[in-house]
Amino acid sequence: MILSVYAYGQPVLKKKGEPITADYPNLAQLIADMWETMYKAPGVGLAAPQIGLPIRLFVVDTEQIMDDDKEGQGIKQVFINAEKLEETGEEWPYEEGCLSIPDVTGEVNRPKILRLRWLDENFVAHEGTFDEMNARVIQHEYDHIEGVLFIEQLKPIKRRLIQRKLENIKKGKISVDYKMKFV
Repeated sequence: MILSVYAYGQPVLKKKGEPITADYPNLAQLIADMWETMYKAPGVGLAAPQIGLPIRLFVVDTEQIMDDDKEGQGIKQVFINAEKLEETGEEWPYEEGCLSIPDVTGEVNRPKILRLRWLDENFVAHEGTFDEMNARVIQHEYDHIEGVLFIEQLKPIKRRLIQRKLENIKKGKISVDYKMKFV
């Protein structure tokens, strides 16, 4: 089932997510719905706060955006109760966007390498290192479960320039091709 993406201004987007356990109600269906919602939007990642749930769960699929020369280097993964262990490497700028903040993009600097601990959809523990685009998408979604939006990392002048757009998103004065829930 395609879920509504919560728009900028919804309080759940600013809440730190709570850890979940394997007996979280209807977890398998929730994860399936998150994948379906993310692809419909279309996105490369979706965090539970973006669908109104203040929990530590997100999905990522970078396989769909990898260049031909990087085929096989993308990931398609469920992350539950993720914990950042380390970020290293040179910071690199990249123009990011967000399904909860449509039609707004901005250059965000993030470290190239991320080491993470998480549980998969079967609650099997993993620890792994990700780099470049995989790291960036995970970092972006991880920020969501921490209650942080990418626009908070933009330079002050860019933040001022997007204020009107942000206010319009809050008020629902935006047109998108996916279901959204506004304040």
